[in-house]
Amino acid sequence: MASVFFSYTHIDESLRDQLEIHLSLMKREGLISAWHDRRIIAGDNLDDSIDEQLEKADIILLLVSANFIASEYCIATEMTRALERHKAGDARVIPVILRACDWHSAPFGKLNAVPTDGRPVTSWANQDEAFTDIAKSIRKAVAATASAAAPKVGTASAARSSAPQPAVVEPSAAAQLPRSSNLRVKHEFSDLDKDTFVSETFDFLARFFEGSLQELEKRHGQFQGRFSRIDARRFTASIYKDGKSVSQCTVTHGGAFGGHSNREITYSNQISSHANSYNEALTLTEDSQTLYLKPMMSMARGVSEKLSDTGAAEYLWSMLIEPIQR
Repeated sequence: MASVFFSYTHIDESLRDQLEIHLSLMKREGLISAWHDRRIIAGDNLDDSIDEQLEKADIILLLVSANFIASEYCIATEMTRALERHKAGDARVIPVILRACDWHSAPFGKLNAVPTDGRPVTSWANQDEAFTDIAKSIRKAVAATASAAAPKVGTASAARSSAPQPAVVEPSAAAQLPRSSNLRVKHEFSDLDKDTFVSETFDFLARFFEGSLQELEKRHGQFQGRFSRIDARRFTASIYKDGKSVSQCTVTHGGAFGGHSNREITYSNQISSHANSYNEALTLTEDSQTLYLKPMMSMARGVSEKLSDTGAAEYLWSMLIEPIQR
């Protein structure tokens, strides 16, 4: 069984929880055991417990974000020792890119990161797909680790391994009862949590559209973009080709005239001041751990029913840019 160590910051704990869920099958199959600092028992020395598990780990996951890189403990202590063990061939270090950040020039930047191509988890429209991609990569790493650790037939180590060995019980293991890693409970989201999520997502959408229009102009000179923030709850975006309008939209947070829920974001494929005229609506939804936005047309368009802020931005942007991609 391979021991998996999570190196992360508590700000990213919810994403770590989601990753651990996706590793549950491997734990059930007896392929891995997982450890992170939430398993430290009350009264135990924090540094000693982390050092002990870090030294025992076969696979060390660096859950990378700007907060991780900014953490002195994560970088100077956990990452540094992890890379030393990786270089010595005693462990395998896998960077898991959770959020967009400048990680390529970090000490672990030359290692093959997951998800595929180091694409940040939060940039996937469906984060379950990102975590599935990560889990599959970890499964391959576990198999490679087990293969490398297997004794070779005919060697002295193989002969020793076949001989009866005395049972050795580590003091810490004897004092610690086994327990489940499935200790997550349903998170209760307040009205403030929900309203803040939708409001911050709308502001992110506005910045995303403005930045995307600017980048479109830089890459394709025949196209011009126009972004206008009408007010705190509405913006418009237009794409022109050689001065002629080819695509436009209005994105609204809730209903300007009370026609829609405050926890809804609507998209209209025309410049409009009427909130009750739209082609798509993203409505707040939740599961036991996370808040999401659900597209009204998710089944018809074949998109995820659980969109993060980045997923929602990519989805609505695809509707605006679609006319010039046909």
